[in-house]
Amino acid sequence: MMMIVVIDYNVGNVKSVCNALRHIGCEAELSRDPDPIAKAAGLILPGVAAFGYAMEALGDAAEPIRRAARAGKPVLGICVGYQMLFDESCEYGSHQGLGLVAGKVVAVPSDQTVPHMGWNLVEFPDGMDLFTDLGPAKHFYFAHSYHAQVRDERARIAYTDYGAPLVASIQKDNVYGVQFHPEKSGNQGLQVLRNFHAICRR
Repeated sequence: MMMIVVIDYNVGNVKSVCNALRHIGCEAELSRDPDPIAKAAGLILPGVAAFGYAMEALGDAAEPIRRAARAGKPVLGICVGYQMLFDESCEYGSHQGLGLVAGKVVAVPSDQTVPHMGWNLVEFPDGMDLFTDLGPAKHFYFAHSYHAQVRDERARIAYTDYGAPLVASIQKDNVYGVQFHPEKSGNQGLQVLRNFHAICRR
């Protein structure tokens, strides 16, 4: 049986992500233990919290996630879970991330409404597997005050326009991330999760 493990670290939207996966017929298990992480077909790292708090809560689950990602297992970060894929964040001080994608998480520009909450259009470049069968662009639900500045030359990037371009999603080999909440984004969000499920089945 093909299983996706949702990392269980008591930060935010873990149960709603599991419910969305089960709704699309995907077997999902909540865990932070090394053995299920190693055996999973793919991993989802959700999160709704400040970056430093989330990394601290992740604790000793961080290294098994790094190992799995570097071994080629598909990993999807959502919201703060997506931000944790990067090297560092400056949210309430300097904090180290998982270091799977080169870049830094910084505040949304102060000349925009902060936090950035609500539906925004995301434009999809060619070759981003999470957006298969979604056409050239779709609206997704965002809720965040910090965003990633991507420095990784191997990362493909989808942007949303929030007065200036903000990174909405990245894909670097087997590592995927979305700043928006697919589990709160209706049918297009469920399609993103279906696409990740398909990636894990390959």
